[in-house]
Amino acid sequence: MKHPNGYGSVVKLGGKRRRPFCARKTDGYDERGFPIYRPIGYYAKREEALMALAEYNRNPYDIDLARITMQELYDRWSVRDFPKMSRSSSSSHKAALKHCAALLSLPYKSIKAYQMQEMIDGCGCGYSTQGAIKNLFGKLDLYAMELDVIAKKNSELIHAAPIPPTSKEPFNKEEIETVWAHQHEPYADTVLILIYSGFRINELLSIETADVNLEENWIKGGLKTKAGRDRVVPIHSLILDIVKKRVREGSKYLVSLNGKRVSQSQYYTFWNAFMESNGLDHTPHECRHTFRSLLDSAGANKKCIDLMMGHTSKDVGERIYTHKTLQELAEALALVTR
Repeated sequence: MKHPNGYGSVVKLGGKRRRPFCARKTDGYDERGFPIYRPIGYYAKREEALMALAEYNRNPYDIDLARITMQELYDRWSVRDFPKMSRSSSSSHKAALKHCAALLSLPYKSIKAYQMQEMIDGCGCGYSTQGAIKNLFGKLDLYAMELDVIAKKNSELIHAAPIPPTSKEPFNKEEIETVWAHQHEPYADTVLILIYSGFRINELLSIETADVNLEENWIKGGLKTKAGRDRVVPIHSLILDIVKKRVREGSKYLVSLNGKRVSQSQYYTFWNAFMESNGLDHTPHECRHTFRSLLDSAGANKKCIDLMMGHTSKDVGERIYTHKTLQELAEALALVTR
């Protein structure tokens, strides 16, 4: 049966091929008036090719996008979405991609759930990396669906190792007093800044002295999430002198070593030495848990806690730091005492 003009055709290609039937569309004409064909796909049976041609005519899609590889899809997606996310999130996606090298040259449309799962199971890493790989496939699936490259999300069929129960414990009152008793030891002051500000370790190490306002007593910082970036946290009166001393050192960064920014690996060396010498067993992130616990125990307003922690909350609307807001945050923080 002859197809209508513009419908396309199915032809059988010569030679020994596993998929000899080509479904194709006419994509213009050359200078001699001969048609230029664009293949839609190659199939083992004529019936499959005819069905593919019929499906294409029912719901036309971009043929080039149908062939887009995982690497090409990732490149397009990262250019669009990386500027909207934190540096840590984009770094996580970049690291996850390295574990998917075996799939990068394949058309994304052809990648099956079991192949995605093989990348997770074969990465040789723990729950964090496995979760990052699964998360990457989820992001790519969503983007591929936006482009009509795929019709279903195979990432919903894969799994990663579960996150183990957290063992993080906040500092208790006696341990906080131990830190105060040794506050003049190297970098002990930064432990107190972390406890009374709620900043993450990477956030604290990124704070520049220009982001410390000693006239109104607040610090601007935060990196990880949209709600947490560039948040404002009042300087607790207990650590005000500590922060002032750091600022007056004249370095670019609030926490510095020989005038330069301290890396996380360097900081952990100082941290571990302080913990060991004073009989303590905590991680820097547990200071953040301590900050939250102190505010909760003091009866601070939940909206104020979420703002200072950089958490998304239904009680927190648009994050605009008016004088009233800053005053409310300072009053909530002042409820925490020794």
